[in-house]
Amino acid sequence: MKTVGVFDSGVGGLSVLRALLAELPGTRFVYVADSAHAPYGERSAAEVSARTDRITAHLREAHGIDALVLACNTATAHAIDELRKTHPDLPVVGVEPALKPAATSSRSGRIGVLATRGTLGSARFAQLLERQIHAATRPLHFSCQPCDGLADAIERHDAPATLALCERYLQTLSEQAGPDMDTLVLGCTHYPFAAEVLSRLCGPQVTLVDTGTPVARRTRQVLGTTATAGGSATPPLLLASASPDALAQAAQRWLNIQIPASGLPV
Repeated sequence: MKTVGVFDSGVGGLSVLRALLAELPGTRFVYVADSAHAPYGERSAAEVSARTDRITAHLREAHGIDALVLACNTATAHAIDELRKTHPDLPVVGVEPALKPAATSSRSGRIGVLATRGTLGSARFAQLLERQIHAATRPLHFSCQPCDGLADAIERHDAPATLALCERYLQTLSEQAGPDMDTLVLGCTHYPFAAEVLSRLCGPQVTLVDTGTPVARRTRQVLGTTATAGGSATPPLLLASASPDALAQAAQRWLNIQIPASGLPV
């Protein structure tokens, strides 16, 4: 059985783990929530890179992972290139805002992007955005909105704060994008857990796009087809650098998995 590490600053990466469990039922997953240092989107690139490297080393040494999924847009933006250099023998799958799927599916070409300030301010995101605009065969307009505090509100399962922040950021985004925006990219793995609120506020004319399923399919590819063998999904191992109970509760709430979580010793 292959073992895959899945890493996020908090519980948001559970949205990616959910897709991974469906795609790779015969795989053992070790999920790490670096809750003591969340949210990454409001930390420096150096801090994010240092935590990513330290946790990757732990996952390799303690759990012998065969691949790593960086289920965090900010960690991918700031750390994945260096991580691949440091661990050239370890397949690393990152997550990025789903600009390409959004560009393909949008009818109007006017696309909103909600993400952390760290993701939107990264060189990797700038390059991703430029590639999509240059590759397009029609005019595209991406309106990008940093969402300070939203990942943290979702992390704390604070429904009133989540609603208030979604209202605020969508109002600002709609002023930028105009009434023809028909696609909204959820550029943080926390945000799918606010999809119901976002969809209600946007209305049925706006399609929400996230990255969970494409990341799961890519992970299956890098592991090889033998990794898909098996019946029912194997329960993941849950680790948190702070508040393991909160991680266990989030897994029960969003993944319908009732298992305890343990502390992360790094």
